[in-house]
Amino acid sequence: MNPDRIKQLEKFLQEDPNDAFSKYALALEYLPINKAKSSELFDDLLENHPDYIGTYYHAAALHSELGHMDRAESIYQKGIAKAESLNEAHALRELNSAYLNFQFEND
Repeated sequence: MNPDRIKQLEKFLQEDPNDAFSKYALALEYLPINKAKSSELFDDLLENHPDYIGTYYHAAALHSELGHMDRAESIYQKGIAKAESLNEAHALRELNSAYLNFQFEND
């Protein structure tokens, strides 16, 4: 966590509230210190920027960590479908692997 980076990313979002990269980067910065804020940003990305593929992995993992298992599973499944539709092979492998681990841990 870097307070200066958080301030800079928040400034970028004030200037352009629809910038997916700034929202994603800010969500990652908040992840270790404010999971609620991070979750809010990830959920916004999922709703308003569904093609921002990196969101699915981190959002699902966060929801799993928070005990929101149904939500996490849904995000993994949507992310896998989105990665397939966008032909994002690397993201697809990562999401499939993470989802498999999630399933093993929650059986």
